[in-house]
Amino acid sequence: MNRISTNLMPDQGYILNEFLGFLFDIHYLTLRFLIKIIKMDVEQNKRNAIAFYKITYEGKPKEAIKHYVGNEYIQHNPDVADGTKGFIDYFERMQEEYPDKSIEFVRCIAEGNLVALHTHQTWLGNDEYVTMDFFRFNEAGKICEHWDSIQQIPKSSLNPNKMY
Repeated sequence: MNRISTNLMPDQGYILNEFLGFLFDIHYLTLRFLIKIIKMDVEQNKRNAIAFYKITYEGKPKEAIKHYVGNEYIQHNPDVADGTKGFIDYFERMQEEYPDKSIEFVRCIAEGNLVALHTHQTWLGNDEYVTMDFFRFNEAGKICEHWDSIQQIPKSSLNPNKMY
């Protein structure tokens, strides 16, 4: 059986030490690079979720789908059919019925491949709503799944805090 000798000559010890230091540096730089990529993806996903929502809300759901959605789109809102066609049909109808609606993006929070948007919306008759939308992104950075919750903002509240 061959054994690795631990009796190194002084030059060999120096070389081994330098080599191990080199490996550590490469490992450290690789980890920093990967962390930077992950952070960039999260930040890009946040920007893409906001752009997708804004373009859709402004009445251009086909354009939003083209730029920001992958091959699969899973919809959890019971008022919207699954897939991109159901999404487009719903938001084209909303644009026809409520062309003067407005939206304010209050918060955008992301972790991993999920992005949450907190919005304040004003619709026909000055009806105000607060929404939470959650988007899942696929490996290619495209939206592939959506959940949402919406609540009308009441005219009065037991506290002075905004819902958004």
